[in-house]
Amino acid sequence: MPFKGLSAFFLFCRADRRWGIQAFRNRPDRERAYRKGLVLLSNYYQPEIERASREQIKAWQDERLVETVNHVYKNVPYYRQKMEEKKLTPADIKSTDDLYKLPFLTKGDLRDAYPYGLLAVPLEDAVRIQSTSGTTGKRVVAFYTQADIDLWEDCCARAIVAAGGSKKDVVQVAYGYGLFTGGPGLNGGSHKVGCLTLPMSSGNTQRQIQFIQDLQATILCCTPSYAAFIGESFAEMGICPDEISLKAGIFGAEAWSEEMRRDIEKKLGIRAYDIYGLTEISGPGVSFECEAQTGMHVNEDHFIAEIINPETGEVLPEGEKGELVFTSITKKAFPLLRYRTRDICVLNREPCPCGRTHVKMSKPMGRSDDMMIIRGVNVFPSQIETVLLNHGYPANYQIIVDRVKNTDTLDVQVEMTQEMFDDTVKGISAREKELVEGLKAMLGLSAKVHLVSPKTIARSEGKAVRVIDKRKI
Repeated sequence: MPFKGLSAFFLFCRADRRWGIQAFRNRPDRERAYRKGLVLLSNYYQPEIERASREQIKAWQDERLVETVNHVYKNVPYYRQKMEEKKLTPADIKSTDDLYKLPFLTKGDLRDAYPYGLLAVPLEDAVRIQSTSGTTGKRVVAFYTQADIDLWEDCCARAIVAAGGSKKDVVQVAYGYGLFTGGPGLNGGSHKVGCLTLPMSSGNTQRQIQFIQDLQATILCCTPSYAAFIGESFAEMGICPDEISLKAGIFGAEAWSEEMRRDIEKKLGIRAYDIYGLTEISGPGVSFECEAQTGMHVNEDHFIAEIINPETGEVLPEGEKGELVFTSITKKAFPLLRYRTRDICVLNREPCPCGRTHVKMSKPMGRSDDMMIIRGVNVFPSQIETVLLNHGYPANYQIIVDRVKNTDTLDVQVEMTQEMFDDTVKGISAREKELVEGLKAMLGLSAKVHLVSPKTIARSEGKAVRVIDKRKI
């Protein structure tokens, strides 16, 4: 079956609906196929963009960066002040070669400018907000024009097609909806591809399984930990992977290891693809994995990626590990210039077997700050500390993060004062419940709280060990 303009081809090994992308269910077989030059390739959603030359990508970025800098300088006083502090005007930015001159933005800037300080269009031109938690209770709010939403959904559509999706597929979106970007992003991308879309949202696992079975869902979109849980639930029901209609999964919003990928693929009988995004930049679809699974292609026609030294801010050469920085160059309502993600990774421009030419980023290898991602939610120790201090507890606590049956757990151990310790068991239990409710209001997720006796938590002569992360990610 020829595909005009494609230098690679599908390898068909099955006659059922799991064609192409399922040709090699065994990872070693797939890797041997790559070494022999056999390329397993899904189609492209926007081939003229995804396979554009490096020269074309650079031209797009140069033009759009200049336009965006002029746009924010004119319409966002916060940006204008930051540029003036560096003695910059839009005339100083002529191409991406000048990107390094621009000031960085951080989550602190988003907090200081909350809620409307970074809005770059009249409020009546914005049609939606999405949001994630901030570090001190103020949420990060991102604005979208209708054009912004259309471009974001295009990015998600590219990810779905790269995972083997087409209008013949049934896409089950089990990310959260509402303010969280996961559900709306993949939902819109699925519509753009023309898939039958099941907007399930997260939770209610029995209903998820019922719809996978009854409607023969072929692509599952959710967090990797939830995908693993769904796989375990199928196994407990005695349903084998070959009896599950799914062929692929698009999983993001939290860190996951290659071991976890293989476990999910085995339990569900699928190919598991990574997807990356930030609410601040747009949401999922900033980058995505292709069939090669050797990194996530950044949608460079919309985002410029840099790697910097997290200590000095110096731009690092390609291939070096450092902090990932993004500049959005097509958003109108909420474009961010040189936004420090705090994620540590590597960029790679080596040719990809899939034929896509956009730069690839590795899975994040850690953080340059103390943020944790727990069940898809950004959590900072400072948020937890704020709740404890507001309830009168001393700032001596420990946060234990683990992953039990592929689900993240959060356990906060808090030292009591002597007066609290002298309380009744019933009184201590009531205090724990009060903190659980306070943390849920701050973080947006449930945590366990254990009040412990005074001087139970070990002291340190250096930096206090606040977080113990037992997850193997």
